[in-house]
Amino acid sequence: MFTTSRGISFILGLAISALTVAFISLIDTSTPTLLLVAGGISFSVSYILINVTLEFLIFKEISNIYSVLEKIQKKDYSIASEKFDGLSISPLKRINKTINSYAQAKNQEIETLKKNAEFRKDFIADISHELKTPIFAALGYIHTLLDGAVEDKSVRLKFLKRAAKSLNALDKLVHDLLTLNQMESGVVKFNFEVFDMKELLHEVIEELEQKANKRDVLIRYFYDKEKEFMTKADKDKIFRVCQNLIYNAIKYNNDGGEVEVNLKAHKNHISVEVKDNGKGIPPEDIKRIFERFYRVEKSRNREAGGTGLGLAIVKHILEGHKSKISVSSTVGKGSLFSFDLPLEKVEG
Repeated sequence: MFTTSRGISFILGLAISALTVAFISLIDTSTPTLLLVAGGISFSVSYILINVTLEFLIFKEISNIYSVLEKIQKKDYSIASEKFDGLSISPLKRINKTINSYAQAKNQEIETLKKNAEFRKDFIADISHELKTPIFAALGYIHTLLDGAVEDKSVRLKFLKRAAKSLNALDKLVHDLLTLNQMESGVVKFNFEVFDMKELLHEVIEELEQKANKRDVLIRYFYDKEKEFMTKADKDKIFRVCQNLIYNAIKYNNDGGEVEVNLKAHKNHISVEVKDNGKGIPPEDIKRIFERFYRVEKSRNREAGGTGLGLAIVKHILEGHKSKISVSSTVGKGSLFSFDLPLEKVEG
């Protein structure tokens, strides 16, 4: 009883009431009735005030602290956030808030570690598969030659070309992995220079025209000839961005489809849009296409080639230019990728 707020309040109330009665009894005009009333009032008021104080400022907070510590002991850091009044007069409430903050920080840390562990697991599985494909292909061709096919000149040349193609794919994959890792760690430096975006897109389209012709894909390029399209950026890396977007628009388009490249100048920036009329991307995949190795229709994409890292690299390059890649897509109608760069004013 004496360890509860009511028991303590009762004892302290009696003590205060006794002191009050003793003090009033020293007055000559005091009467038994006055002493009884004074004692009753002082006891009641003391009991209520002490009980409320103990219950809400001490015992309740101690109970909360004990509950939090019990959860932490069980390694359960999932504690709901509570509003905290910085002006609270209870030091225990501040302690409780500190413990809660610690628990929430630990919970967030655990969630981050879980996500990182899941990411590492997926990444190892993906990269193992991506590395295995070209390595096994090259080994297969080479072992076939070693087993006797090398004597046949036509077979030898064909198999050596296929092995070289697989090794080139492996080299590109490793190179893209290194590039992406360097970008994420901030090692890659950007060399900004002023150049004509209109001419850069011309170069990219000319480079990819042969690939487009193989699939009978028509590339249309639109821009206003009366306007300037000068920008300040890392020319080589922006070339790679445009190359990747246009190449993907060709690769994942339908045979006989069209790719539309639009270059537009605005007040303070220029925008590049790459649009195709292919199969499009399902809504549930759009948010994930910039992840490493993420593929829409995995089997189809592997047949089409590529490392699965292109869009991840595009994203990091544009982030390095304080820009971002935007995408919209409709299944069965095609996709639109776009990004912005600053417009560099030309003097004279």
